[in-house]
Amino acid sequence: MIPSPFRFHGHNSLRYVYTNGKAVRSQPITIKWVKNTHRSKPRVSVVVSKKVIKSAIGRNRIRRRIYEYMRIHMDRLNDVYDIVVITTSPELKDIPYTELSDQLDTLLEKANVYKTVQK
Repeated sequence: MIPSPFRFHGHNSLRYVYTNGKAVRSQPITIKWVKNTHRSKPRVSVVVSKKVIKSAIGRNRIRRRIYEYMRIHMDRLNDVYDIVVITTSPELKDIPYTELSDQLDTLLEKANVYKTVQK
């Protein structure tokens, strides 16, 4: 699990990202982000609605998988961001981790929040 200084929740924090953030979308995932100049560490939130998957066990599984991905890849972020990962499909519960990782990599690269790799 990602450490608590890197997580955020609450209606006001999420509302700020929803209204002021930029978004990139794929079929099962939407990522909204906004640069946060008031913090020294990036923060991540994962939103899995009851409309997407009724079972709390399934919602928590999706949440844990995405938080684990973000924990491993946190050092690749190029600045301090507030990032909200919104899931829109229950299939994320059962897809292989490599496929989930590829989808998140693609979206975060499209959002330009990853450091560019010099080759």
